[in-house]
Amino acid sequence: MDYRIKKHAEVLMRYSLDIKRGEKLLIQGDTSSIPLIKECYRQALELGVFPQVRMTNDELREVLLKNGSNEQIQYVPDNMYKLIETIDAYLSFWSETNTRMLTNVSPEKLKIEAQGTSRFKNILFEREAKGELRWCGTLFPTSASAQEANMSLSEYEDFVYGAGYLDTDDPIARWRQIEQEQEKICKILNTKKDLRIVSRDTDLRMSVEGRRWVNCCGHVNFPDGEVFTGPVEDSVEGHVRFSFPGIFGGREIEGIHLSFERGKVAKATAVKGGELLEQLLETDPGARHVGEIAVGTNHTIQRFTRNMLFDEKIGGTVHLAIGRSFAETLGKNLSAIHWDMLCDMKNGGEIYADGGLIYKAGRFLI
Repeated sequence: MDYRIKKHAEVLMRYSLDIKRGEKLLIQGDTSSIPLIKECYRQALELGVFPQVRMTNDELREVLLKNGSNEQIQYVPDNMYKLIETIDAYLSFWSETNTRMLTNVSPEKLKIEAQGTSRFKNILFEREAKGELRWCGTLFPTSASAQEANMSLSEYEDFVYGAGYLDTDDPIARWRQIEQEQEKICKILNTKKDLRIVSRDTDLRMSVEGRRWVNCCGHVNFPDGEVFTGPVEDSVEGHVRFSFPGIFGGREIEGIHLSFERGKVAKATAVKGGELLEQLLETDPGARHVGEIAVGTNHTIQRFTRNMLFDEKIGGTVHLAIGRSFAETLGKNLSAIHWDMLCDMKNGGEIYADGGLIYKAGRFLI
């Protein structure tokens, strides 16, 4: 076993989820992530935890989406609701054997699937916001993900483990240091009312008054590195052009440009994938509103890999998500989707808070 897999599991168990003896843990992931699932399961037993594993498979998901009725696609078994209502911690693995598995699935089917899982997700995020459930999502490197990132598997493994500081002597100590540094930024941002983001073909204004900035330091995503909040729902004004393709269900939407009026997407265009973009915006009323605005702070990640777990953390970027806001930000927008899109800020991008410059060319000034 690659020694970094053991370190990955240690960080997840002892830092990200901070698992305690006697707690109930659900581990869920695709069959391609078996090496990391197995090590997490072993360490969970060692810690006196009660783990259970739920395996998934994207080939079966493709069969369901292409052949199932709307009712079948939306179906979530009762035992899954029972699980999410009673476990103490939930660990998700995002690993793929084919990143383009769902390319030929109709956008309408993806929309129906998102609507079907909305109740399950609401329970998860509500319990998480109340401190009743700890959740973390991570990735095990596969050849498919490496190919998507234009790397060999060994190069991609180095990239993934480097982004999580798993190639260092004490990655947990490093993440605790990041937690402290970003907490200082969040405390300052929590005193601000208005935000303005300026970059190439981008000028967005919004209110963040009464909202809470969240310090993302490896507890909910791993690897991590961002600070985010949920803007006041009817306050977003202006326009944004995203620097990189938006990825949804393995499909790319290129050249996305959104214009906002009174908090709502008033106009949306794309160079490629415009049909899917429109379908996503029509998922439900909340899909046209902004659920999250965030700043990526992980400067060990410096390349776009077509995987938002890493891409939204790129140091020197801002990302905006349409759809559901997270309860811990005190955001109120409800939607079956939460979809992130990325804007590069390194070439002269600026962020103003209450009229003062707080961020320039990819770095916070505070």
